Amino acid sequence: MADSVNENLIAVTERIGSAARKVGRDPSEVLLVVVTKSVDLKKIKEAAQSGARVFGENYVQEAKEKIGKVKDKSVTWHFIGHLQKNKVKHALELFDMFESVDSLELAEEINKRAKAPVDILIQVNIAKEKTKSGVSAEGAVKLARAISNLKNLNLKGLMCIPPEFDDPELARPYFITVRRLAERINKEHIPGITLRELSMGMSRDFTVAIEEGATIVRVGTAIFGERK
Repeated sequence: MADSVNENLIAVTERIGSAARKVGRDPSEVLLVVVTKSVDLKKIKEAAQSGARVFGENYVQEAKEKIGKVKDKSVTWHFIGHLQKNKVKHALELFDMFESVDSLELAEEINKRAKAPVDILIQVNIAKEKTKSGVSAEGAVKLARAISNLKNLNLKGLMCIPPEFDDPELARPYFITVRRLAERINKEHIPGITLRELSMGMSRDFTVAIEEGATIVRVGTAIFGERK
């Protein structure tokens, strides 16, 4: 991928718009999270200068170094990796949203240490893959109920990482399942809980995810090229 970060970002934004319009959605309903895991600072700054406003990081330590050097107050950061409880205190100083809450213990730790309400998503392991974090569909319903009692957490929606397929169409059933799970949780009328966000879709399959209701897509490779 020889194109510049700016050109790639424009192309991804155009693809987001096309996918949204294809199913009668407003492209502004879809938030692009630019994934910066193992991406060098020069490229991240180029993305910010090209208009990227939300970045996603998988590791607290790596994010701390980058956020300190990017020094752009108009940029916000989402945590999208597996968060260990002992990193929560530092993570709260860095991130505006935690997309990957995958246990009640983690939710309680964020709630305990947060000084103000924090936006979170529940990570659902929709394919029950051993190598991925996340709760089951039933676990997501239980976790949503439990989170409703934690005053420092704003549960906004669900996040998922389906299996990787060469054909993005094969990911579609997983996106449909997550959307329906969010609808099911909303029908429970849990006090204070309305799930509006669906973080699903990455470089390989984000257009299909948008067609199935994604409101957040997490794209790295299509913007920065293959990681070393």
